[in-house]
Amino acid sequence: MDSKVTEPLEIRRLTYADLPQVIAVERRAFTTPWSLAMFVLELSKPSGICLAALRGDRIVGYLVCSRYDTIWHLMNVAVDNRLRRQGIAEALMGHLFALADAPGERYTLEVRTSNGSAIRLYEKLGFRGAGRRRGYYHDNREDAVIMRRTATGEARSERALDADGAPPLPR
Repeated sequence: MDSKVTEPLEIRRLTYADLPQVIAVERRAFTTPWSLAMFVLELSKPSGICLAALRGDRIVGYLVCSRYDTIWHLMNVAVDNRLRRQGIAEALMGHLFALADAPGERYTLEVRTSNGSAIRLYEKLGFRGAGRRRGYYHDNREDAVIMRRTATGEARSERALDADGAPPLPR
């Protein structure tokens, strides 16, 4: 069965309890996966936004974004290999922007030069190439494209993703 058709996508804040499933997706998605400790560190930061995409009770993707001074840094976005190109990453990014966007908010990320599908998605979402980090990826010394986005338009939503009582995002 195609889970895209049978189960709606839910996006909510990522929790520590989600990490076993997140690690499984991470290991399938990347040749140099993050460690459990890296996810725990990012979840512990009060200024970050960590989101999970679920179909039923299964995590099918996630996003980790950290705030550094005045810039949001998109640290990690992954979708289960078996469910790519179904709009999951775009939905995660849309929720991030709904929470964090305000006129002038800035975002940055790095992406492998070989990851054309991710680059196209980021461009669709308003990111533009801003440089290159030579030999950035340790597994094969591949370069990273640095991409940046500046938000325009309406101020962010102050609504919570779910009923967990999460505080408003820091400014």
